[in-house]
Amino acid sequence: MSREYSGTVGAGGTWRLPLAALVVTTGCVAGLSACSSSTTHTSTSTPASAASSAASPFSPATASFSGATPSGLSSLAASAQASLSAASASASAAAASFEASVSAAGAASEASASAALANVSGSGNATGDVTLTGVPRTTSGDVTAVLVNITNTTSSTASYAVRVDFTDSSGTLVDSDVVGAQNLAPGQHAAPVAVSTKSSGVALNPKVATAERY
Repeated sequence: MSREYSGTVGAGGTWRLPLAALVVTTGCVAGLSACSSSTTHTSTSTPASAASSAASPFSPATASFSGATPSGLSSLAASAQASLSAASASASAAAASFEASVSAAGAASEASASAALANVSGSGNATGDVTLTGVPRTTSGDVTAVLVNITNTTSSTASYAVRVDFTDSSGTLVDSDVVGAQNLAPGQHAAPVAVSTKSSGVALNPKVATAERY
């Protein structure tokens, strides 16, 4: 909308507007300036504040972090290694103790059995009188050991000599042990223990290689 203002020509030809027109005009200019200033201040933001605002939702709360420090991890590793070493030493001691007790119990019978097998060829004459029962590794100190179950199935007193072979998973012979039982009455049972001294921590397969009744 346009407005017309009337005025008078003053001395020297100067055009004079009425005071009311000047006030209105000045007010409009001031109002436009204020609006412009208000709009500018409302929308202005610095790059730094924008970046900070965008990044703050993803800032980690480091105070809530937990975990062992590198030195702590080293201590844990050393402790675990010490525990493993202690367990290994304990198992070795248990195996040695088990083997010693078996050896002491069957020393005399083993000597007689070894002599009896010296001239035996093949599997012998008494494999049907012998079976094997595994000994738990927790009992044997983690070595392969078996109970050699011998039963005199004849009607006369007899002695027995048995050789047990220990093979690996491929069937390769790893170790052997000889046990015996002396002067078993008819129907009597004995259960000496055969042990592989080379099987600590390794699973071997025991089998009756030779069993001789004499």
